[in-house]
Amino acid sequence: MTDDVPKRSQSKGDVVTKKLKSSRRCREFPHSTHAGCQDKEAWDVATMRHIPQNMRIAAIAVTIPKLTHYTIPSSTIINPLKLNENSEFSWTPLKHDSVLTHSNSGKLAKHWMEYQGINNWEGLLDPLDDVLRSEILKYGRFVEAAYQSFDFDPSSPTYATSKFHKNSILTRSCIGETGYKPTKHLRATCGIQLPGWVDRGPSWVSTRSSWIGYVAVCQDKEEIARLGRRDVVIAFRGTATCLEWLENLRATLTCLPDDVVNVVGPENGGAMVESGFLSLYTSDSDTCPSLQHMVREEIGTVLQTYGDEPLSFTITGHSLGAALATLAAYDINSTFSDAPMVTVISFGGPRVGNQNFRCQLEKSGTKILRIVNSDDLITKVPGFVIDNDDTEMTSNQALNVVGLPRWVRKRVEDAPLVYADVGQELRLSSKECPYLCKEGVVSCHELSTYLHLVNGFVSSNCPFRATAMRVLYKHHRKKLGSY
Repeated sequence: MTDDVPKRSQSKGDVVTKKLKSSRRCREFPHSTHAGCQDKEAWDVATMRHIPQNMRIAAIAVTIPKLTHYTIPSSTIINPLKLNENSEFSWTPLKHDSVLTHSNSGKLAKHWMEYQGINNWEGLLDPLDDVLRSEILKYGRFVEAAYQSFDFDPSSPTYATSKFHKNSILTRSCIGETGYKPTKHLRATCGIQLPGWVDRGPSWVSTRSSWIGYVAVCQDKEEIARLGRRDVVIAFRGTATCLEWLENLRATLTCLPDDVVNVVGPENGGAMVESGFLSLYTSDSDTCPSLQHMVREEIGTVLQTYGDEPLSFTITGHSLGAALATLAAYDINSTFSDAPMVTVISFGGPRVGNQNFRCQLEKSGTKILRIVNSDDLITKVPGFVIDNDDTEMTSNQALNVVGLPRWVRKRVEDAPLVYADVGQELRLSSKECPYLCKEGVVSCHELSTYLHLVNGFVSSNCPFRATAMRVLYKHHRKKLGSY
């Protein structure tokens, strides 16, 4: 006869024992899923024990957020459109040592030309090099300052101008210490011929010339030492005024102006750029010189002042500003035979020119790094893009227009709407980020979205830091299955 043993309640020790047994099962059977374990923490511990130590270190390195002002709490869902409205996510002063260690700082100074694209960023984009990441974010902050400084209020007497004095742009736009000193305001003028009554309309319609950005020269000795040279930044904001939007819609290609053609040489024939972008870059008025004139004038002054020391020009912009940055870089290299290295860091930029324009950019030595969000429609316009990597186009060479049936291709080729992407591309995706809203065309194009994606991007195989552990574990399971 068997005595009935009364069922006793689970003690704390029993719970611990059960967790350990669950952990042991996961360790012995690495292919088991999380659902097969009774405790998530035990599953995590078992997983980490089974993964080799070097992989665990790599996982920790990519999942622990960096202590920068772009770090986003993992439990928060963010609307990029309101990123700057919340003090928790606003841009705050950033110390150099919080982004770069001393060894990385020395690495930048020693290899600054590689980070400026002398080798087309080979080996630095996938996975994204941490030093390059910090530099991209730094230049993004300069574009952010351009947005913060612009007066968007049509009822304001200073509408479409800079709200801040030239010397205080960077400090008053709350991007923190940079070591750079602004030296010139830049303005762009709309070249569209409109009826005379438009000039008598409200300011948001009649304003032809608008503040578009600024030039800043690195003056801080410590920053110059960190960079390995004196850097000159030209930063452009994106579209803000009614007439700028109208210029954006002029999507047909047009030939470069005669002065640029004469500088580059007769082989420049066939290089064309978007009509609206070129108009904003070259148009002037009775009261305002063209953006092209202002850029050339300031670059000439900089070369005269600092031409005998290591120097670089970094031109950065977002959206329309990215297109103007490309035109300015081409213009500088075409105009100044003694120009130092010219690099473009663009965020969410549209297409700018045709394939011959791309060839001329490459011949001039202009280096362009385009940061592209796959979910951003602006990076897919205007026109149609060609799929042809040849260095030169001839009149009888057929174009392979991507995504078009053969019967449509001929009409597209005859129209001035066939564009070519330029430079090197760092492709990101809002869909891969667990912290950003997945809806809305506008949010995918916001500069704040781009900066957040750059800050979290790891590689094409592991698009975001938060997914690094999952990707590493999946890779490890495949590796075990191959044995």
